Amino acid sequence: MTKDELLHALRGGEDLTRRQQLKLVVLLGGPAMMAQMAGILMQYIDASMVARLGAGAMGSIGLVCSSLWLAMGLCSALATGFYVMASHRVGARKYGEARRVMNVSIPASLAWSIGLGALGWALAPWLPGWLGGEATIQADAARYFRILMLCMPVWQINMLASGLLRSAGNLKVPSMLNIMMCLLDVAFNYVFIFWLGMGVEGAAWGTVAAEAIAMAGLLVCLFRQKEYKAPKPPSYPPKGGRFSMGLQSLLKHSPLGEVEEAIRLATPMGFERIFLVGAQIASTVIVAPLGTVALAANALGITIESLCYMPGFGIGDAASTLVGQSHGAGRPALVFSFSRITLWLGVGVMTLMGTIMFIGAPALVGLMGPEAEVGSLCAHILRIEAFAEPMYGASIVGYCIFVALGDSKMPCLMNLATIWGIRITLAALLAPTYGLPGVWLAMAIELTVRGLIFLLRLHFKVKPHPVKAASGTLPPLPE
Repeated sequence: MTKDELLHALRGGEDLTRRQQLKLVVLLGGPAMMAQMAGILMQYIDASMVARLGAGAMGSIGLVCSSLWLAMGLCSALATGFYVMASHRVGARKYGEARRVMNVSIPASLAWSIGLGALGWALAPWLPGWLGGEATIQADAARYFRILMLCMPVWQINMLASGLLRSAGNLKVPSMLNIMMCLLDVAFNYVFIFWLGMGVEGAAWGTVAAEAIAMAGLLVCLFRQKEYKAPKPPSYPPKGGRFSMGLQSLLKHSPLGEVEEAIRLATPMGFERIFLVGAQIASTVIVAPLGTVALAANALGITIESLCYMPGFGIGDAASTLVGQSHGAGRPALVFSFSRITLWLGVGVMTLMGTIMFIGAPALVGLMGPEAEVGSLCAHILRIEAFAEPMYGASIVGYCIFVALGDSKMPCLMNLATIWGIRITLAALLAPTYGLPGVWLAMAIELTVRGLIFLLRLHFKVKPHPVKAASGTLPPLPE
């Protein structure tokens, strides 16, 4: 059976063998992992090009990264609320309602991201100083932050369109477009950073240009996705024409219900992003007094480590699709089975990636071309972090499972409790004595504890259920 046939069977109540379930996880997880790896590879390319401009340039980007993650995290929270709703409706074969979620989500997301971007633009000149950055890097940091905040709607629509496509079971298109975006980023970065001599600003504009092209492709594919396509209108519409029919439908069915439901799902994640990135900003404040070398090594280490944990997020994307559609279809046995398969696959892949990072840390850092002192410190902290990757994988996939079930409050609280209670507290205690390695040791301990807590909650939250008998004849696939 093909991927579409397997998803159709899942939505229609047909029994899926363990082999078919594994096949679905692989068919969805493979492209999702490629998409996540391609996205982080773009950041890797940015960092490696900027590293050739010196530690100051790296430090200026590293200084505002946590603030950018806050803005993107808030955009991601709203996008997640909408695409979780869409996955439940697709799983229940309510394609008209899924299409309605898509139609409401785009203008709502644009309005949110425009407001957020305007706020970031206004605060950019003061932000580097508030974060404790050295005077020599504050101007570059402010310009870099301002450019990316100006283009926040592009990031928002990319997150939303990718999530809606994944919710329908289409992980191939986001993967291909992310790879294309990566290649474009290389070309644009070279032009803006080196050929036009724009330095740190060039890295921002190169990323924005690549993201904008990818966004256009994602929107085209989203409107053509069969689960979201509107049925063909009648050949001879009633008096008033098709526009009048669409306007009447919009007035009859207010979009406030969908927006309210999305906000309900997104609010806990939004607050989590605020406190999570607040913790990352606090970490930046802890690292900044350690000097420009430590700040550059920290930014470089975060980028390289992302290559390790992005496969975990790819498997988490597959878990979101399969668990969300199984939940929408009312199939708790499949919810349990897909949760277990994706969870342990995530732990296994992250264990492998952690091993590669520990062994290959010097080589990975060397590819970025940083100054010798920055590179040596970065390789050291990456080897500390490698031991936490298996349990980090458990927390990543576990979080995606809970959100796919519509449970966004408790996992957010679990994340915040460990990050603020363990990571930041330990980092503040260890940094004065052990420097940057102490900060990363605190992070490794926190990630390990977080993963164990997620495993424990999943054990009690997602229970096995008897497999239901097949429901009989399946409804037709959407045209």
